[in-house]
Amino acid sequence: MTDRDALRNKSAELLDQRRKSERRRRLLIQGGVVAAIVVIVAAVVVGVVVSRSGDDTSDAATPAGVTATGAIRLGDTNAPVVITVVEDLQCPACRQFESISGSTLSELSQQKGVAVDYTTIAILDKASSTDYSSRAANASYCVAEADVAKWPAWHTTMFDEQPAEGSAGLTDDRLVEIAKDAGVGGDVANCITDGKYRDRVRATTQTALGKGVQGTPTVFVNDSQVQDVTPAGLRAAVAQAQK
Repeated sequence: MTDRDALRNKSAELLDQRRKSERRRRLLIQGGVVAAIVVIVAAVVVGVVVSRSGDDTSDAATPAGVTATGAIRLGDTNAPVVITVVEDLQCPACRQFESISGSTLSELSQQKGVAVDYTTIAILDKASSTDYSSRAANASYCVAEADVAKWPAWHTTMFDEQPAEGSAGLTDDRLVEIAKDAGVGGDVANCITDGKYRDRVRATTQTALGKGVQGTPTVFVNDSQVQDVTPAGLRAAVAQAQK
């Protein structure tokens, strides 16, 4: 057995442990405030990504309309205050976070001097049989490149239709349908089915981990990680950064 095979087996073992742990947890929501958000075990994150770390991503293409760090920016392009949301579209906790705080992020992105950067990474390919995390993250780039104004509606639907862990995930055909239903045209279908930005997904994922991200969702305001990611916590963090 090679070192890579051993690492993949260990990642699968850790992921299974996380699933069992999550079954025992209950997310308590009272008055629209998250009482608990599941955080992905750091070892799983590192194991899944490092298993592919041999891939060369130095020449990964960056889609038009995406920042140099691989983020999809909503709001003021030159904002001095930037909220960065690091997410995985397969992550149940990310779906929970978006359902509670997504509207607040949208509201904040419309303020002058504030932007929201969505950094979609792929750390849960082992949670599907078809590398769904990577395929979904690639689709995110395809949609943003085609029409970033349509990306928020697409993003909402992606979480609404988030597949169960352990399944095959949404098919590429369904990913194309969701994009088209959001009003995205152009060459988005070929971009999704060809996996045009899979290298960029890997590069963005590795960069995020290199900066200390240990799970999803992880939220920063400028360079400071936000611990309270409820709507009130996000507003407070932005207000502090604006002082």
